[in-house]
Amino acid sequence: MEAENTAMAEPNAPRRHSGELEAAVLTALWAAGVPMTPADVRRVLGGAPARNTVATVLSRLHDKGTVARSRAGRAYAYTPTQDAAGLAAARMHTELDRRGPDRHAVLARFVSRLSADDEESLRRLLADLDVDGEDG
Repeated sequence: MEAENTAMAEPNAPRRHSGELEAAVLTALWAAGVPMTPADVRRVLGGAPARNTVATVLSRLHDKGTVARSRAGRAYAYTPTQDAAGLAAARMHTELDRRGPDRHAVLARFVSRLSADDEESLRRLLADLDVDGEDG
């Protein structure tokens, strides 16, 4: 039975790293700027993953709240719930929340590895927040 399953897989298909297909699907959705069905996303990805695989990835992204869906005929059409920067920020918050009391240590290590330009950007952002907080 195992040999049958192996034979059914595409022999020359490269194995994707965890999250790689999810990232490719999100990139396709962001670039399109309009709701897309699994078939639409598959076309943008060059037809390599099966439609069912793309549909599964989109369903999982929907379950996570990363995409919204609406009926498009017999299928669903998907749109991202936020842009790439918003998604990255949400992931950072999720990771911080997982650390509980270690939040300070996580933030300290994160900041210690920032480039000089990123550190300056962060300082400006924090200063802007302080100014906005004082005014309002």
